[in-house]
Amino acid sequence: MRLRRVGLIATLALGLLLAPLAADAQAPAKVARLGHLGHGLESGLIEAFREGLREFGYIEGQNIAFEYRYAEGRVERLAELAAELVRLKVDVIVSNGTPATRAAKQATSTIPIVMVGVGLDPVEIGLVASLARPGGNVTGVAALGTELWGKRLELLKETFPRISRVAVLWNPTNPGNALALREMKAVAPAAGVRLQPLEVRDASDFERAFAEIIKENPGALIPIWDAFLLSHARRIADFAVKRRLPTLAPIKEYVDAGALMSYGASIPGQWRRAAYYVDRILKGTKPADLPVEQPTRFELVINLKTARALGLTIPQSILLRADQLIQ
Repeated sequence: MRLRRVGLIATLALGLLLAPLAADAQAPAKVARLGHLGHGLESGLIEAFREGLREFGYIEGQNIAFEYRYAEGRVERLAELAAELVRLKVDVIVSNGTPATRAAKQATSTIPIVMVGVGLDPVEIGLVASLARPGGNVTGVAALGTELWGKRLELLKETFPRISRVAVLWNPTNPGNALALREMKAVAPAAGVRLQPLEVRDASDFERAFAEIIKENPGALIPIWDAFLLSHARRIADFAVKRRLPTLAPIKEYVDAGALMSYGASIPGQWRRAAYYVDRILKGTKPADLPVEQPTRFELVINLKTARALGLTIPQSILLRADQLIQ
């Protein structure tokens, strides 16, 4: 009887000793903290990112949390906001666009950075050492190099052969914009057009740029890929329609806002793909070992409603090449 009591006491003691281990084994997994650095008008893109994360089992509020930091169109605030995310010790920073990615990279060399919405070759603009081996703490998804801007200019000329002058909205605070403009200037003589570059650094510059367009009366408008300019896509599209100015944009979001045409990769698709990078990094892969991806498919989207408002006829050869026609 005494032996039985001793055995019972030993069993209870062992159970008490093992209880903390069992509790540890069943403890909830750590909630990963993601910092998002952007411009503030990216709700649709963030939802695409969340969808991508859900495919990998991440649910906001359960096993992943966001720290949002938005510059609200003021590029000069990006450095300060990136520093805030570093102080919060987030696990990964997801950056939207070249200026945000550069600000994040300057703020930390240790926290992994997943870039999205970078409109040019990240090697060319100094964000990574190479596409195959990024070599630092930055990786993610980026568009092709500057040659795509020459193709856009050629497409515009093919669609409207009589165009001889093209206004170009660009943001000089975005280092990639200067490279894109350089490429268009190289292609412009062969395409038979002259460019009218117009700097737009902040919202107050739009009225001046629009006044210059009205004064010079170009035949078309191209906004260069930039997160700040994209945040004013509807303002740009409304002005172009009012002035009966055909616009060729780098991404579909401009056409959704009312611009005439776009030629480029899917931005929501890039945000969904960014979830893959976050998953790999949270599971222990170093950014330096994750090759930067570039889109391989580009879409031509045409807004026929805008074409009618502009009184323009799109050539059948161009319509047949379109991936999407918005009625």
